[in-house]
Amino acid sequence: MSEIRRNVPVDEQIQLLRRGVVDLVSEEDLRRKIAKGQPLRVKLGADPTRPDLHLGHAVILRKMRQFQDLGHKVIMLIGDFTATIGDPTGKSKTRPPLSLEEARANAESYLQQCRTILRSEPEVLEIRYNSEWLEKLGYKDIISLAAKYTVARILERDDFTKRLNAGTPVSMHELLYPLTQGYDSVALNADVELGGTDQLFNNLVGRALQRDYDQEAQVVMTLPLLVGLDGTEKMSKSLDNYIGLTEEPHLMFAGLMKVPDPLLGNYLTLLTDLPSQRIGELLAGHPVAAHRELAREIVASFHPGADLDAAEERFRSVAKGGVPENVPSVLVPASELDNSLDSERISMAKLVVMAGLEPSNGAARKLIQNRGLKLNGETFSDPQGIMTREQLAANPVIQKGKDKFVRLLLEP
Repeated sequence: MSEIRRNVPVDEQIQLLRRGVVDLVSEEDLRRKIAKGQPLRVKLGADPTRPDLHLGHAVILRKMRQFQDLGHKVIMLIGDFTATIGDPTGKSKTRPPLSLEEARANAESYLQQCRTILRSEPEVLEIRYNSEWLEKLGYKDIISLAAKYTVARILERDDFTKRLNAGTPVSMHELLYPLTQGYDSVALNADVELGGTDQLFNNLVGRALQRDYDQEAQVVMTLPLLVGLDGTEKMSKSLDNYIGLTEEPHLMFAGLMKVPDPLLGNYLTLLTDLPSQRIGELLAGHPVAAHRELAREIVASFHPGADLDAAEERFRSVAKGGVPENVPSVLVPASELDNSLDSERISMAKLVVMAGLEPSNGAARKLIQNRGLKLNGETFSDPQGIMTREQLAANPVIQKGKDKFVRLLLEP
């Protein structure tokens, strides 16, 4: 891990920290805070509604890492309490609330994955949970907090307005969410708050509340929501357009080679440290070369010891319809074969389940019917299809989707 750079000139820090940023409220405030020469307290609030992270999360985590590398302390604030409220976060309906236990369980996995990007030294990383202070607030405290903001200002939040205009209910507890998140900044005396562009309103509430509590207002910095591999929606596991932070090198490489061409500049800027001049050169050249450098840069950052040449060769082999040399295998016990007919056989659906490609025979048959399964590189489309002992003895390879391969080995 590289050394922390201290006493970096203000202009150089601003230039680095502004990269990829959409909103900065305000640069003048950030410049003034840095010029004081003291480490900044940089807050990122995360409601751990899901325990798994993808490259969309990496955009903002990389910005936190930049602050750390400059000697500033980042505060990873786990919103275990606010996760029990339910924040719409720009959606048309309320996000379902979690219990404190669910939120804290998710947070363990969340933090483990965050550490693939963030530095772990205590001087530049602080982990906090907002239940520390929010659980202690009484009814009088909540009323006093609510008195510091008007309903008119809360309803300036775009998604609230849209829902009201559409006749979709907005509950009172949702109106309190921006105030609750803003109070986190007060409790932590944050100098800077990071967030996606969908969090601009909430983060500005924190900036306003700090003034009401006689604190210096935090700088608000937002970063874009990374568009997923479908080229339209933001990266999301539920939309299956994502690349996970903990994916194996060859899977991450293959996913990055599929980034739509119009998004290459965005990915190169937000997810790599390549100089802007180099990014310009790549975008002016052939898209395949840009994809290749993007994939190698990102895979190397998450898997420092990975064999990038092997990952690239595997991608090329699969892209040509081939089967990679090294694929996982599963033993098929001879006792699982059906002996009731003339020849020993087993259903392909059952093999798919045994290989871990689908959870049930029904799901496996659906996969086959939708032409999502290949046998030795050829589409297998008969949902009632079988495989004989002789075929299994040849150690065939079945494939789900683009890059999920399993070799079948008949147990002696």
